Amino acid sequence: MRDNKNDTNTRIEKDSMGEMRVPKSALWGASTQRAALNFPISGLRFPRAFVKALGIIKLASAKANQKLKLIDSAIASAIIEATKEVKEGLHDQHFILDIFQTGSGTSTNMNANEVIATIATSKITASGYKVHPNDHVNFCQSSNDVIPTAIHLSARAEINERLLPALNDLQKTFVKKALEYKDLIKAGRTHLQDATPITLGQEFSGWATQIERGIERLKTACLDLDELALGGTAVGTGLNTDPKFANLAIEEINSLTALHFKAARSRFEAQSSQDSALNVSSVLRTLATAIYKIANDIRWLASGPRCGLGEINLPETQPGSSIMPAKVNPVICESTMMVAAQIIGNDATIAFANSQGNFQLNTMLPVIAYNLLQSIDLLTNASNNFNHRCLSGITANDEKCKEYAEKSLATVTSLAPKIGYEKAAEVAKQALAKNLTIKESASKITNLSQAELEQLLNLSNMTKPGL
Repeated sequence: MRDNKNDTNTRIEKDSMGEMRVPKSALWGASTQRAALNFPISGLRFPRAFVKALGIIKLASAKANQKLKLIDSAIASAIIEATKEVKEGLHDQHFILDIFQTGSGTSTNMNANEVIATIATSKITASGYKVHPNDHVNFCQSSNDVIPTAIHLSARAEINERLLPALNDLQKTFVKKALEYKDLIKAGRTHLQDATPITLGQEFSGWATQIERGIERLKTACLDLDELALGGTAVGTGLNTDPKFANLAIEEINSLTALHFKAARSRFEAQSSQDSALNVSSVLRTLATAIYKIANDIRWLASGPRCGLGEINLPETQPGSSIMPAKVNPVICESTMMVAAQIIGNDATIAFANSQGNFQLNTMLPVIAYNLLQSIDLLTNASNNFNHRCLSGITANDEKCKEYAEKSLATVTSLAPKIGYEKAAEVAKQALAKNLTIKESASKITNLSQAELEQLLNLSNMTKPGL
């Protein structure tokens, strides 16, 4: 910014370090402007979910302070109205700070305090009041408890409102496909080699259960997010905070979100570590690897159309090559797999950042928040896209599935209990060498009757041996 005292497009703002020139149209103040100049790093900003969480925390805090008569009621009312606007996203363009900033997130907390104070002051100008970002908006709070609270609140809300519904829809589609193809027999594969038969429905059921169990793990991990650091202030002791403040503010947060937050059992733990965020991230990583495996399996099963496995068909979404006419690629699977790779990387960042909890404060809170919320957002969007643009439109190539199942040398496995492992291996080796079916090969070198072979080599029976 130009350092020009006669610049008519700026105004003078002060903080504890002195004067700063701030754009006239800006709602932020000197502290935010100073941080904006200090951290021209990446251009990455906190997402809407995090800013909304800050709005909710500041709104709940103002209501608690008003009930406790800790700040003037008129000022509290103005702050409440201002925070509602922040919560609804009316001023997101004024949250300007880079993710790579002070490790506590103090700069962004002050960004929120200054924006809210400016808006609140404009609402009570006639009364002669001036709302102060620290003395009023931040009263009974510290960046050190607000930012960890915002991480938990934003992640919990995004998972509850967006990710879990997306995963539930995805899982339901897998279950639907499992039922649709419950009787379609195909070759199983282990180590990328022929294995005993399964049904395509059974294959889909395995994927359905992967997602189902991922949902269960995520719900369990989210219980950790329900504990909030709010009320701990600087180091967890609650210095400068009314003893009733935290519970009142958290009650307000629950009313605003319809969630079930509570005070952290230990604010010292909640502020010095981000174990809970890492635990959720690790579950997101597990889900990402599950979805990667599924998308990759589907990509392989659809390979072809003439020179691959070709057991299933994927919806055609776009031309696949700039040089090969009529080529169509499994692009939805590939985009889903790239999302998984990003989430795995985000988790590694969060894991390292969580180790940086020096004494009473983790000093990598902004990057933890950013990566966790990005993982939630990416997994939500990828799950929805994979479901609607790929999975729901999959069809099976019945004849190809049947052909591979009948050709599979692994069907000889059902003969082993009758003729022994070594003899069964001999049958399979002869079938491969002479291009015979297992039935044809067994007829030549075993004493099993045709009736016995028909029964033992019944592909359908192999998929349900317990019945």
